[in-house]
Amino acid sequence: MDDLDRDDQALVRRAEGLARGPFAARADRHDREASFPADDFDDLFAAGLLAAAVPVEHGGGGLGLRQGKLRALWQITRALARADLSLARCWEGHCNSMLLIDGLGSDEQRRRWFGGVREAGERWVAWSGEPQSRVPGEAGATGTRLTRVSDGWVVEGSKVFATSAGAARRAILLINAEGPGGARHAAAAPESLLLLVCDLHDASVQVDTDWWDPIGMRGTVSHRVRFERTFIPDADAIGAPGQYLRDGWQTAFAPHYAASFLGAAEAANEWALACIAAQGKAGDPYVQARCGQMAVDLETADLWLAHVAGLWARGQVAAAQQAGVRARYAVEMLAAATVDHVVRACGARSLLRPSPVERIVRDLTLYMRHDNADHILATIGKAALGVASDASFYRP
Repeated sequence: MDDLDRDDQALVRRAEGLARGPFAARADRHDREASFPADDFDDLFAAGLLAAAVPVEHGGGGLGLRQGKLRALWQITRALARADLSLARCWEGHCNSMLLIDGLGSDEQRRRWFGGVREAGERWVAWSGEPQSRVPGEAGATGTRLTRVSDGWVVEGSKVFATSAGAARRAILLINAEGPGGARHAAAAPESLLLLVCDLHDASVQVDTDWWDPIGMRGTVSHRVRFERTFIPDADAIGAPGQYLRDGWQTAFAPHYAASFLGAAEAANEWALACIAAQGKAGDPYVQARCGQMAVDLETADLWLAHVAGLWARGQVAAAQQAGVRARYAVEMLAAATVDHVVRACGARSLLRPSPVERIVRDLTLYMRHDNADHILATIGKAALGVASDASFYRP
């Protein structure tokens, strides 16, 4: 952490202490129960970390994009992911929401919403998921529709993969004014994408808990959420229509996902080293080779994140956006390879509870599907070839 200033180091160390202590101890329970880690978020709030991505002038830690301090924010995310990847995902959604408010919100919106986070521990999330294709056995498609009224919008329909559903206070909804699809599956022009803040305590917002029954990432409680004529006033719209896509905000969040992948892989590696020592296998040349590869891969992933964070800090926006997408792909591959080395070096017992590797394998398997790696790699290839590409993965 030598590249961080003293205040940022203190925030990271505070998060690391919580992660190694109560957060790691609770992770198995939240996974088994498929329960949101509310106690972890309460601890983050009590420790002054829930506002880590809130600007200093609004009473937060100042670890934001505009402040050029993404490196420290991603270090905290890595620490949380080492304890529980589901917790890290919920934290990501909260922090990325803070970055959007800071970057696109008005002064009044910043004062209002940052105050709720700082003073009341309000949890945030951003939701886009409206896949239009169906899988076998799926009865109906998801999607939202907007109706314009005199002083705002009325939302009707549903979203899925709604992380922190039932546990967050507010959600930034990425919604297309021209029909279903959100920010990933719409057929409308990019300028139709709106960012609308929804008060999730509104009685018109209903959580369908039957939809989310996954192999991993169970604690994210990423349920289906239904909106039954939910009114959102104009005062709660963030930025200009299409600005999320036009400014390439997804490219700032892509390496944040990679930070979570890396944290989970680091936890698996740490367990493996302890297991190998306990089993007396440190002299095995095949185990040595796998441990060597893990060390190289983890360091490579860290260097990727440091590189991208440095580009953002220096204001090299275009280079940071391109590098962020490459880092997102590279770290996924490196994290997946590390966990595979762990399992091969430590054997089938690494996949039996109470080994955390069992949960890490399931969580990573699901979370790495957040974006399609083939699509990411093709996007990187288009950029290398000088072909027009969309690093936000919007498909009009």
